[in-house]
Amino acid sequence: MSPRVQRRRFVRHLGTALAAACAAAPWLLHAAAPPWPNRPVRLIVVYPPGGVSDGMARALAEPLAQALGVPVLIENRAGAGGSVGMDALARSAPDGCTLAFSAISPLTLHPLLARVPYDALRGFAPVASVMRTPVLVVGTPAFAGRSFDDLIAMARSQPGAVRWATSGVATIGHMVLAQVRMQSRTEITHIPYQGGGPQLNDALSAQFEVLSTNVAAQQLQYIESGRLRALAVGAPARIEALPSVPTLAELGFEKANRDSLFGIFAPARTHTAVVQRLHAEINRLLRTEPLRARLRDAYNIPAGGSIEDFAQEIAIDRRRNRALVTGDRSQFD
Repeated sequence: MSPRVQRRRFVRHLGTALAAACAAAPWLLHAAAPPWPNRPVRLIVVYPPGGVSDGMARALAEPLAQALGVPVLIENRAGAGGSVGMDALARSAPDGCTLAFSAISPLTLHPLLARVPYDALRGFAPVASVMRTPVLVVGTPAFAGRSFDDLIAMARSQPGAVRWATSGVATIGHMVLAQVRMQSRTEITHIPYQGGGPQLNDALSAQFEVLSTNVAAQQLQYIESGRLRALAVGAPARIEALPSVPTLAELGFEKANRDSLFGIFAPARTHTAVVQRLHAEINRLLRTEPLRARLRDAYNIPAGGSIEDFAQEIAIDRRRNRALVTGDRSQFD
């Protein structure tokens, strides 16, 4: 038998042996996942303590810790509308032991407005969408009007006099303001904060006229007591807690009628098996009644769905924001 024929037979037998081994053990086709979790998981909340997102992250952390068998430790890293916390995540080891809870705006809007220290397209692995939060536009004690129409009329008659606070630059509340300013062709002064908790205190003390915030029980209590006045809501339909308050779409501001999508993210290059395990556990928890009740009590809408669906929503939001920003960038000043 010639050497060439021997080599051909060896290669053929080797290929057959490898195929049989891979069929018996599919994991040989992929890099083995590292032991995980082998220590506490750090969950970065990219907003200050006391806000809606912080509360829901803490509500998720406890049952997630039980599911994973290790503590899930909350670390608040607020600033720049979530960009500070997401930068901390991007700099973390992709070992599944550091995650972040954030709205998608640090990935879909912030990079369109300013330079960010992370790669918004390739720096993160979407793990699971957790919740949607309606946006509430309210008048503070400094606002003399009674309706959203009064707000627009005041902004037109007194350019720049109306001060509208949000939880930060490039947050969903800022996007609502930007779209309202663009469509109404008014000058409204933007007052950015670093999260939802601090701005509510200043709203009650009349430091500005208008506030856009996530719907939450505390805000609704202040509305019921008359300390704040609900003007509009950003949601697919009127919310049950405020049936007489119109959506922004009903008021003619359809493009401003947006809610916040929050989810869990991991650093890029986190092992696929780890991401899939986290995704499965979080989606399972989102189907449990205790967590769903907690979401409903905080006026949030459970999200869920596949990793691919979450990634697609991020991509769609990025395209929509790019169209808005390139339309008139000055509206985001």
